Amino acid sequence: MYCKVIITSHQSDGPIMATLLLFKQGLKMAGLGLGLEVHINLRRFLSTFSFCDGQVVIHLGIAPGAKCITLEQTGKNHCYKDRDVSGLCPDHHCCIEEGPERLDSIIDMRLDVIYSRDAGRYQCDFVYYYLPYHGRGKAVLIHVPASGSLASPEKLVPQLQTIIQALLRQLDCPEHTTMDSKQVENTEEKILHKT
Repeated sequence: MYCKVIITSHQSDGPIMATLLLFKQGLKMAGLGLGLEVHINLRRFLSTFSFCDGQVVIHLGIAPGAKCITLEQTGKNHCYKDRDVSGLCPDHHCCIEEGPERLDSIIDMRLDVIYSRDAGRYQCDFVYYYLPYHGRGKAVLIHVPASGSLASPEKLVPQLQTIIQALLRQLDCPEHTTMDSKQVENTEEKILHKT
């Protein structure tokens, strides 16, 4: 299985970006085992991103104030009415026109992490809706703490490795190769027209 880790940020510099860069370097050096190759890209916008078969995308986001790792479970399509930190607002105030109201994760790794159904609006929620929609379910958003005892690469990278390995093992099972067809009606048809 091919794994691609995309790291995005609201800022182009500052402590949040420095923290993400440390995690990026730590994951790249540590690898994921299981004979997987890790590709890490730093992007602020996903409009040029396209999926290939077999690809899994793991989005790392910073959650200020969080005390532990959070695995997001729901991406919302609508209610993007205010401008984001870059001054942008999605057309028609949604991620994907005519897309389902929300996408729920197919991921249930049974690990000791916090599961959340509110990724926050704008970049993180937008990304978490966009990636599973176009990636047919092969995407996850992991929020990591920005400060505190867990926010160091020495402590966080091994935990991220464990979470990512569990995710990949679960997605490697035949029942998790694509999104549940009951969850998103006509997803394949919409993806073919949208991409």
